[in-house]
Amino acid sequence: MSRNRHKGRRVDGILLLDKPRGITSNQALQKVKRLFNARKAGHTGNLDPLASGVLPICLGEATKMSAFLLDADKRYQGVVHLGERTSSGDAEGEVIERQPVPELDEQQVNAVLRRFVGEIQQIPPMHSALKRQGQPLYKLARQGIEVERKPRIVTIHELQLLEISGKELHLDIHCSKGTYIRTLAEDIGQALGCCAYLGGLVRTKAGPFELKDAVTLGQLESQMEQGGIAALDRLLLPMEQALADWPAVELSREAAYYLRKGQPVFVPQLSASGWVRLYDGEAIFLGVGAVLDDGRVAPKRLLSA
Repeated sequence: MSRNRHKGRRVDGILLLDKPRGITSNQALQKVKRLFNARKAGHTGNLDPLASGVLPICLGEATKMSAFLLDADKRYQGVVHLGERTSSGDAEGEVIERQPVPELDEQQVNAVLRRFVGEIQQIPPMHSALKRQGQPLYKLARQGIEVERKPRIVTIHELQLLEISGKELHLDIHCSKGTYIRTLAEDIGQALGCCAYLGGLVRTKAGPFELKDAVTLGQLESQMEQGGIAALDRLLLPMEQALADWPAVELSREAAYYLRKGQPVFVPQLSASGWVRLYDGEAIFLGVGAVLDDGRVAPKRLLSA
C-alpha cells in the first residue's frame, strides 16, 4: 500500500513576513508552513537569527519565483558597534579583541563610508550558510575550524550614515545579493582605525517588498484564531508581485498554448527585452520568459496549469 507523500494543501502565493530576532529563517518558514498547512514552501534569502525584517515566503507555485527574489537587491538598517571584535562578527559572538575608538565626526565617517560604495570585494565570514563539501561554514566555525574562503564581488549601491550614538554607527545599506553585512561592519571598523562587529540588523526591503507591508508571526496566529485559514489566505500576495518591475507581455490564446508546450512564440509589436512576465489573454499569470534575439519569447519558468 503506497503512502500519500503530499502532506498539506496546495496554496499559492507570497507571504511577506517580518521575521523576529532569535530564530532562523528556516524556523520562521516552518512556522508559516504549518500555519497555512501548505504542501510546499520556501524562503527567499537567509536572515541570521540576530536579524529581523522582511522575509518573503513563497508558497506552492510561488516557489518557482523564489530564485528571482534571491537575486534581487536588499536594503538594511544596521548598527556597527566600534571598539570590539567578536568571534562571529556580530553581537552573539564572544569578544576576542578590544581597541580604543578614535574621536569621530559625521564628516570623517562619511568619508570612510564612501570608500565602500560601488563594487567591493568581501571574504565571506565563517559564520555563514555557505557550504564546504556539503557542510555549512557556521557548523565548522562552531567546532573551531576555519577554512579558506575565496573573496567575492558584491555591490553597495548606497551606504548612508543615519546616526552616531556613542560607539555605534547606525547605517542604511542598499546592496546586491550575497552581501555580508557583518563583514561590511568589520571592514568599516578597520577603515576607521578600530575593530567592530555588527550589533543589530533589520532588513527593510527585499526586491520590491518593504517591511511596512510585512506581518509578524503573532499577527498570523491572531488571524488564524479569529478567521481560520481563510483569513490567512487573504494575506497572500499574488506571486507575480515578486517581478513587479519586469515588463508584462500578454499572449494570444494560441501563443499561450504553444508556450505552455515549451515552444518560443512570436508576439506582434513586442518592445520588451530580457526577462518578462507572461500572461494569457484573460490576464492570468503564466510564469516568466525571456525575449530571444529573433524577437520571439521563450518560456523559462512556467506555473502548473
